[in-house]
Amino acid sequence: MTTVAHLVDKTTQFIRDQVIPVEREVVVDGRVMDDALRLELQKKAKEAGVFGPLSAPEYGGLGLDTRAQARVLEAAGASLLGPIAVNAWAPDDGNIHLLAHVADAEQQQRYLAPLAAGEVRSAIAMTEPAPGAGSDPGMLQTVAEETDDGWIINGAKHFTTGAQGAAFTICVAQTTDGPTMFLVDQDNPGLKVGRRMPTLDHSSAPGGHCEIAFVDCAVPDSAILGAVGQGLVLAQVRLAPSRLVFCMNWLGLAVRAHHLAIEHISTRKAFGVPIADHGLAQGLVADNEIDIAAARGVIRTAAETIDEQGPTSSQARHDASIAKTFVSEAVWRVLDRAVQLHGGLGVCEDYLVARFLVEARAFRIYEGPSEVLRWSIARRALRNR
Repeated sequence: MTTVAHLVDKTTQFIRDQVIPVEREVVVDGRVMDDALRLELQKKAKEAGVFGPLSAPEYGGLGLDTRAQARVLEAAGASLLGPIAVNAWAPDDGNIHLLAHVADAEQQQRYLAPLAAGEVRSAIAMTEPAPGAGSDPGMLQTVAEETDDGWIINGAKHFTTGAQGAAFTICVAQTTDGPTMFLVDQDNPGLKVGRRMPTLDHSSAPGGHCEIAFVDCAVPDSAILGAVGQGLVLAQVRLAPSRLVFCMNWLGLAVRAHHLAIEHISTRKAFGVPIADHGLAQGLVADNEIDIAAARGVIRTAAETIDEQGPTSSQARHDASIAKTFVSEAVWRVLDRAVQLHGGLGVCEDYLVARFLVEARAFRIYEGPSEVLRWSIARRALRNR
């Protein structure tokens, strides 16, 4: 039986030997992170026995609980492309979890099975242009109207991650009974994928972040995911695990950047001694160690809560909010210090830490901006006083 520690070792070796060499091609040489590359890396991950940390064994996954995922995904996150290679990157990570817990048997066979196996990608369409839904889902503008044959969806979305080339999109639309989730096949003529938005994080997102529109998009009743009017309730199923997966992945990249910085300052001199012997440099190293250890701690606390109480429990949502807020900011601090410790070379993408910093900036915004999460954390604390 494979232990978690052994799986972490295998994942670390896979990332080092198979993924990091390709990462440089993408970050430095301009190779496009497309589906051909994704499938190539995922094939190698399957051969290495590290594919599917978020998927059940019946779909070719590893069947890990959240606590084990925390360790394995930190190892996978050591490369920008690592989470994609093992099939643990947004939005597929959250959609795998959502479909596994909410979809009926037919939907699981049609949508979950190929997604969990890495055969296809998915998207989820929630965020809308103003005055539509962003951090406040109550501002949802996309509408689904019931007809004799099913539903007609109309509305505009943006920042729909992975929309280009996805096999299907989960659309959140307002109905008379409340927000509802619909499974929309990508070849539906009413689903229009627009431009790929020019965002900072472009190296690690196959399919980009896109503008899309639903124009008289007809779907049958069988497209409803869960129940009518339960869209926001069901969204909670994916929210805490998805926030935590982001934390695990990005922590892995921060750890790698920290090690790159230590290696750099240990081999270069300034003012007659190695940079590593300067007290100010040591202070940055120490602060990175502290942030990494603390981030690991809040991730593992939230993982334990999700495993023991379920992802929709109040405590799981609270702990995941704390983890996402702290880790997103700690990762940014670690990456920023890694750039600083590289000196002028730190802003050159040849040394990768510059790209890591830019790619990580959006982490403090998606899946809940830090400011909104702090508000929700405080509200829960005040309710429980």
